[in-house]
Amino acid sequence: MRLVEPLFRPPSEAASFILQATLGCSWNACTYCAMYRGKRYEARPLPEVLAHVERAGRLLGEEVRHVFVADGDPLALPMGHWEPILQALVRAFPGLRRVSTYATARNLLEKTPGELKRLREMGLSLLYIGPESGDDPTLHRIAKGATAADHVEAAAKAREAGLQQSLIFLLGAGGVERSEIHARASGRLAAAMDPRYLSALTLTVVPGTPLARLQEQGRFALPEVRGLLHELRCFVEEAGCTDAVFRSNHASNYLPIGGRLPRDRGAILATIDEALEGRRALRPEWARGL
Repeated sequence: MRLVEPLFRPPSEAASFILQATLGCSWNACTYCAMYRGKRYEARPLPEVLAHVERAGRLLGEEVRHVFVADGDPLALPMGHWEPILQALVRAFPGLRRVSTYATARNLLEKTPGELKRLREMGLSLLYIGPESGDDPTLHRIAKGATAADHVEAAAKAREAGLQQSLIFLLGAGGVERSEIHARASGRLAAAMDPRYLSALTLTVVPGTPLARLQEQGRFALPEVRGLLHELRCFVEEAGCTDAVFRSNHASNYLPIGGRLPRDRGAILATIDEALEGRRALRPEWARGL
C-alpha cells in the first residue's frame, strides 16, 4: 500500500510501524494547522489496509512492538473498519504491545462507551489528543471544533474505557491578548482531562494558514520569547494531574524540559525561572522547527 504524503506521526512514534488507514483529517479546519490542507479526508479501502498489514506481518513479524494508525484522526473510522484492522494487527505482529492513534474530542464523543471499551479490548491503547487550549475564546478563534467542556467529557469517556491519553497544548495559541488566560486555562484543562502523557509545544504561524492572515492583518500577535516562557510557567503551575509524564522538548520550544507532574513541579518551575532570569540557555532560533 503506497503511503500518501504528507504523513505525520508524534515524535514518540518514531520507531513504530505506521499504518495509514485514513487520509487527511475529518475536521481540517483549525486556523493554525497546515498539516492536511489540500488533502481530502477519506478512509482507505479496508481490503487494501488489511492486505498491507498482512504483508507487513510476513516481512516484519516479531520486530513490530508499536503501531501508530494515521492520518489526522482515524478514531473517526466506523467500528466496521476498526475491528478488522485491530484483529489483523494482532495476527500480524505477535509481539505487539501498543496501538495508538490521533483523536479529537469530536470523534471521541461520537463513539459510544461500549464502542470505546471494545476498541480497548481489541488492542487500541493510546490516544493522542490536541486540545491546544483550555480557553474557550481561544478555542473558538483557532476553530478547534470543541470547547473545554467537550474535551473534559471526551477524556472521561476515554478513561472509563481504559484508553490512555497523550495531550498536546500550544503555547502562544491565545496570542498576546489572552496569553496568561490561555496558559492557565490550558493547565486547568490538562488537570481535568488527567492524562498519562502531557506535552507543551510552541505555536508556529505557518504561511498560508488563516492564522497567518490574521497576523498579517494585525489581528493576531504571538508573544515574545519571555511571554512564552511565562505561559509555560503558568501552565505547569495549573496542571494538577494525578501522575503525568510531562515534556516540552519538542523542536518548536525554546526551553526543552521534562519530568513528572505533580512530583517534579518544583524543579520544573525552578528551571523555567532560571530561563526567565537569563541563567539558562534557550534553544537558538535556527534550531527550532515544526
